[in-house]
Amino acid sequence: MEASSRLQKAMTAPSVRKLIAAPEFGPLVLLIVEIVVFSFLTSRRAASDPFFTIFPSFLSATNITNLLSFTPELGMIALGMTLLMTAGEFDLSVGSVFGFAAIVMWTFFNTGATSLEIGFVLAMLISVAIGFVNGWFVTRLRIPSFLVTLGMLLVARGSALYITDGFPQRTWNAGQSVLSAILVGEFSIGEVRIYASLIWFILFTIIMHYVLVHSKAGNWIQASGGNAMAAIARGVKVGRTKVLLFILSAMMSAYAGITSSIRVSAANPNSGDGYELEVIAMVVIGGTALAGGRGSILGTVLGVLILRVMRNGIVMVGVPGLAYKIFIGAIILGMMVLHSSIERRTGNGR
Repeated sequence: MEASSRLQKAMTAPSVRKLIAAPEFGPLVLLIVEIVVFSFLTSRRAASDPFFTIFPSFLSATNITNLLSFTPELGMIALGMTLLMTAGEFDLSVGSVFGFAAIVMWTFFNTGATSLEIGFVLAMLISVAIGFVNGWFVTRLRIPSFLVTLGMLLVARGSALYITDGFPQRTWNAGQSVLSAILVGEFSIGEVRIYASLIWFILFTIIMHYVLVHSKAGNWIQASGGNAMAAIARGVKVGRTKVLLFILSAMMSAYAGITSSIRVSAANPNSGDGYELEVIAMVVIGGTALAGGRGSILGTVLGVLILRVMRNGIVMVGVPGLAYKIFIGAIILGMMVLHSSIERRTGNGR
């Protein structure tokens, strides 16, 4: 009884309550559970299925390399989306911009119009224009971001298909360019192969976490999503803030798409199809409020890892990859229930 009483007191201590109330707590627990479960299931399958032993285990260097190669690209899009959703807006065009930017860069390069580096700059400038148009329509014309970015999704995807006639662009003529080495150069830590894109993702995470949590700009972002009218009354430039965030979202998507095209040596006009919903799921799982006003960069990183580990793990244990969306939906519903429950309990002081 005494031990039980002590445990109950520890769980209700202010520091513990604060930890549990943090939006990152639930995703962190889920990620740990996923890793433990998939490690156990893959080990068990390897023990019972001799054929399975030819494949790497869940925590092997080969599988960790696979996880870390693609995760940064979706993660970069999710970082930009986190700040935008914290400000109360959505961007459904991120997947299309992901594919379109790579097509633009490689088209400039393959036609001999520019070097790869100049093509990269031009593609990024076009993404800035896309983000500005999205932001201008939303803030000036008062059109909901859902509709504006849905339209831009179709424009960007249609442009990529028109430019390429629906065929992938050549990417193998770039050789060992400086840009490729900077964006996707690879090195090894033991048996784990690491791409430079992971370093960039970590750097972007640190910068955006600082901006959101420790800067005046972060206060403006949260105020814009929490109560725009009250924020304007206090001098916050809500319209300008949202336009800049739309630009940031488009730039992060373009950068991720270009990085991906270099890494896989393919620029497909259909690349990024469906990414917009998957990225929103990552952000929501990480604890960012759908209505705006609250966001977590660290939570988003956990959300990205949760879904990437889930996709990788269900395939390794023998679940058909087509069932992935079922698991995404279940995780979203479960995390929403958890976040809602924690908010009610901490809000009521129980």
